[in-house]
Amino acid sequence: MVHTREGRSDVLAFVGENLRRLRRQAGMSQAALAEASGISRRMIVKLEGGDTNVSLASLDRLAEALGTTIVDVVSDPAERSRRHIEAVAWRGGRPGSEAVLLGSVPARSGAQLWRWTLGPGDRYAAEPDPEGWHEMVTVTEGRVLIDLAEGPVIVEAGGYTIYSTAQTYAYANVGDGVARFICTAVA
Repeated sequence: MVHTREGRSDVLAFVGENLRRLRRQAGMSQAALAEASGISRRMIVKLEGGDTNVSLASLDRLAEALGTTIVDVVSDPAERSRRHIEAVAWRGGRPGSEAVLLGSVPARSGAQLWRWTLGPGDRYAAEPDPEGWHEMVTVTEGRVLIDLAEGPVIVEAGGYTIYSTAQTYAYANVGDGVARFICTAVA
């Protein structure tokens, strides 16, 4: 599945519902969560009511105090998959300033960040990685085919995809110009 900027959800709409649900599941009052997280009770009340913006650091502290992850705090509660999230996690004070959580995968043993450039028609074929490895690829220029055993995915500039690399896969530049992309590999 490929996601682009169109049609993404706004995580800020989910924080209040998730925070309230997770806090209740943990058997915590708002005051207890405030003490455990170092976030004021007033801020927690506003967050649960959907009345305020919040920093990513504060969301992380709240998640830690609840014994969960930031992904659980910000994700659409109706969405089963946590691989493709594409939700605004922060909005700045100026137009266009935002942080978008594109996706998440579990990480147990490592993470690698790669910058790739492929000339027109070039292709790189990879061997399958051990179970548990995933890649998150964002294309910054051109058009890249991610040829997966489970089926091919074409990613245009500005788009991304997330997949398990415990399968045969390859990257191919299917455009007329240079293709550039960022790949994060995690296990």
